[in-house]
Amino acid sequence: MENLFPFGVWHYLLGGCLIGAGIALLFVGTGLIGGASTLFSSVCSFFSQRPFFQQDRFVGSRGWRLVYALGMVLGALLVSVTAGAGPATAVPWFLLLLGGFLAGFGARLGNGCTSGHGVCGLASLQLPSLFAVCTFLATAFVTANVVRGLGGAR
Repeated sequence: MENLFPFGVWHYLLGGCLIGAGIALLFVGTGLIGGASTLFSSVCSFFSQRPFFQQDRFVGSRGWRLVYALGMVLGALLVSVTAGAGPATAVPWFLLLLGGFLAGFGARLGNGCTSGHGVCGLASLQLPSLFAVCTFLATAFVTANVVRGLGGAR
């Protein structure tokens, strides 16, 4: 266990509980689902006039979703500042950008992301979300092992 989590598991457990509590509070308080891929599409509705991004579900919710996105960014910044953490990775910025683009494309292709399917969908016992999460995890497992096999990870 120490090899997998050299810094312990408590901060992961606390983070998961905070995410779950935040998603539950959003749903109970407003009936809204806090998935990040819909958040991305809602934010894109500010900049793109393509019909996909101008759907009522994106345009009508982009105000609160922008606040939601800002909360995620500020939350990560707060943790980084209070924990005194430096850069979390040595991966170059352009590879992070490419990875983010591919993850966003996959989330749109899969009709949701890990936050929508994994946190919200599984909590509401949605069978399509179970299939999506299993696909996400299998893809991540295969990708990580291929990258490691090619010498990309240590």
